[in-house]
Amino acid sequence: MQNEQTPLMQLKDINMHFKKPGLQLGSKNIHVLKDVNLDIYPGEIVAVIGESGCGKTTLGKIITGLFRPTSGEIWFDGKKVSGLFDKKINSYAQIQFIQQDSYAALNPVRTIYQSLYAPIKTMHRKWKKSQIDERIEELMSLIGLQPSEQFLTKYPHQLSGGQRQRILMARAISLDPKLIVADEPVSMIDVSLRLSLLNLMKELNAKLNMSFVYISHDLSTTRYIASSGRVCVMYLGEIVESGNIGDVIQTPRHPYTRALIQAVPIPDPRFKGEGKLPLKSMGVGSLESRTQGCAFEERCLYSCEKCFGSVKYVQTETASVLCNNLEAVPSHPIYKTD
Repeated sequence: MQNEQTPLMQLKDINMHFKKPGLQLGSKNIHVLKDVNLDIYPGEIVAVIGESGCGKTTLGKIITGLFRPTSGEIWFDGKKVSGLFDKKINSYAQIQFIQQDSYAALNPVRTIYQSLYAPIKTMHRKWKKSQIDERIEELMSLIGLQPSEQFLTKYPHQLSGGQRQRILMARAISLDPKLIVADEPVSMIDVSLRLSLLNLMKELNAKLNMSFVYISHDLSTTRYIASSGRVCVMYLGEIVESGNIGDVIQTPRHPYTRALIQAVPIPDPRFKGEGKLPLKSMGVGSLESRTQGCAFEERCLYSCEKCFGSVKYVQTETASVLCNNLEAVPSHPIYKTD
């Protein structure tokens, strides 16, 4: 389904190469992202999923301006911002990043108050201390840490993992961003606390109309946070399937997406999977020896001669799928009820 809104952010043909440490002259670099195209709309939640090392975090850092892509264009709010990171850094004040490790993301020698005060003062230099204090109180109320006096004077090591993650959320929204990139924000906290943080993100999305890019390898949290949003499935630096999250999880079309979803068991005896994982090999391909053809070919049960050539996206009724042999891939749901 086409979105009639104007995209808040557009990534066009993004490629990212990293130089391998210790490389000799003439050696190949590591091609981490390949021809990534992504539109993010106002108020939308986009989930990016895939196994470790597929390029999810690199994509998130490119969106937030922490990395410069090797090639490709980035447009934000109707303006081209790629290549302007140094001269127009304020263009990226409306895009914030929530890191995975809340302890490493907060300065250990600064109190929570100081960590929240600094970015607000940087962006609003004319504000008085009373105005900043009022804003911090609003943020603490919004993230549910009350009374605020019990938290603002503490240091990061004196808070729990869930509390630190909420502080990161407050710092991210303190500048009223239009887009927040959350890189596995609940992976390092107790399962019992994950739901409250996911609910907080959904509440901020609904109340403030903020767009979210939720990066994760956990299908259960992804399905919850983006229940009415889109999902992009990544494999070795490419988006292999994207579409409405309900459609993609219920009836995945790309062979990798089918394997990824089937690898997560459903704790309900009424649902029967297909048994063995639909993979030719359990090995993971290499980013260093990337070819023109399909990156998943070595592991795919449905690979054929067509897969060695340039791979094109196919638009189905429910998703956009990067596959040259899609007609051979099953189109029925993976899990069936008895």
